[in-house]
Amino acid sequence: MSSQRIVIVGGVAGGASAATRARRLNERAQIVMFERGEHVSFANCGLPYHVGGQIADRGKLLLASPRSLEQMFNIKVHTRCEVLKIDRATKHVEALDHQNGRRWREPYDKLILAPGASPVVPQWSGIDCPNVFSLRDVTDMDRIKAFVDSGDAKRAVVIGAGYIGIEMVEALRQRGLVVTLIEQQDQVLPLLDVEMARQVEKTLRSHGVEVLLAASVDGLKADDHRVTAVRLADRREVATDLVLVSIGVRPNTRLAEEAGLTIGESGAIAVNAQMLTSDPDIYAVGDAAEAVFAVTGEPGRFPLAGPANRNGRNAGGHAAAGRSFLAAPVAGTSVLGAFGMVAGMTGLSVKAARRYGVPADAAYALRGHHVGYYPGAEQMILKLVYDPESGRVLGGQAVGGAGVDKRIDVIATVVHFRGTVDDLAGLDLAYAPPFGAAKDPVHIAAFGAQNKREGLVAEILPGEEPIGDQLVDVRSEQEFAAGALAGAINIPLPVLRQRMDELDRSRPVMLNCGVGERSYKAARILMQSGFREVYSLAGGYRMHRDTWKPLVKTRAAGSGA
Repeated sequence: MSSQRIVIVGGVAGGASAATRARRLNERAQIVMFERGEHVSFANCGLPYHVGGQIADRGKLLLASPRSLEQMFNIKVHTRCEVLKIDRATKHVEALDHQNGRRWREPYDKLILAPGASPVVPQWSGIDCPNVFSLRDVTDMDRIKAFVDSGDAKRAVVIGAGYIGIEMVEALRQRGLVVTLIEQQDQVLPLLDVEMARQVEKTLRSHGVEVLLAASVDGLKADDHRVTAVRLADRREVATDLVLVSIGVRPNTRLAEEAGLTIGESGAIAVNAQMLTSDPDIYAVGDAAEAVFAVTGEPGRFPLAGPANRNGRNAGGHAAAGRSFLAAPVAGTSVLGAFGMVAGMTGLSVKAARRYGVPADAAYALRGHHVGYYPGAEQMILKLVYDPESGRVLGGQAVGGAGVDKRIDVIATVVHFRGTVDDLAGLDLAYAPPFGAAKDPVHIAAFGAQNKREGLVAEILPGEEPIGDQLVDVRSEQEFAAGALAGAINIPLPVLRQRMDELDRSRPVMLNCGVGERSYKAARILMQSGFREVYSLAGGYRMHRDTWKPLVKTRAAGSGA
């Protein structure tokens, strides 16, 4: 067992995982960690929940201290110490202790870079005011919480509707603040497809959050060293006492760049399957390092805690023992909760697939997380994204209540193993009335994809253009009266066989119901009754009501054909 010297730059998920794995595989190695901040290992995903009050004990977010790492793992930790430079020729790093100004050179045999990422902060005038924040570490969390605790803030503006932005919207609303959420794109959670993100947007609005979409921030209005409003490009001003900027993160690659290490096209440090950089003695992990995207096989950036932990473990093992598991491709699996609604995704969305030039189709399942006859079933919308030619599962999204995370994890597993919709349809999943259904939502979505691939039905996805102007709603008369898509006529499914002659067989027919199930059954009736072109509206009225734009008003039922 080698007594080599392993130096790790950065803690938190990637660096701390690398250090402890290295120790478990090599008791004789000298392991030294440098962390620029005060805390070497903390639960950064838990920060919004301490601000909001769900996690009352701040100490529970601190996963390890320098003392505990030294006592349990014999790892020397330098906090508030920054590595300024890497000398690859002599295999040293130059360090600066920000507490006393001391500089020194630390030798290494193996170097692991885990410098993380920094929030993107625009250079607006007033950005340095004490009531303007970003959230990346415990110090940021403490500043935000202290400001809210002071009672000086009644209104807040959150800029950026990604995961952290929405989690902080919930936290600030729970603390009693009036909150405005501003997003430059035309939807919240831009990684999701728009019809899925709309469900989250509705939840935010229903809890008193003002949501401004397709809104660009032009700057901040400051008075006496305090921001009082956020200025938009259309000259509107949103008054506020607190501003949280959450518009993304940028990988900290300065050290790697100055050392001449290869930077990938994504802007993060390029690594191989052992997390080695272009230098055979230097590794990179976490938010600053690339990972392979499970769907396309291309390297990319995935600033997520899961891959950082796993790849840190792999790098630490390889540095300490010369062996490790290969880094697994990353599907970008993520989940968040906001005001009781859960939203999750994995792999490609339909819009991302089109951006990558990957053929993609989608199927929906709108179901409860367990059988309806057992009390307490919570509804979810599940969207399965797949390759229409090969049937390969490309990704999935879900919004709803309980059970969303379970279904996203199932789809992520199928994505990982490059499985197909047929594989998904055949999965043997746990079933009992309190937990699921014999035909789980992932099965229902997979069945829908199979039906489309077999040619049993053609569908129009939410947001797609109508095909023709003959739209038939096959719900009951009561459902139809309560709300229907513009231009629709109502022929309930039980009487469709008797009334199909009211429709024109030579023209396209679009079918709609509540969630897409009855319209599929109606499509099978019409397709076997001489109708040439039949389309079901995927996801039904629930998914199309916000985006439906009819070509022209449909004639009334009963006019003959």
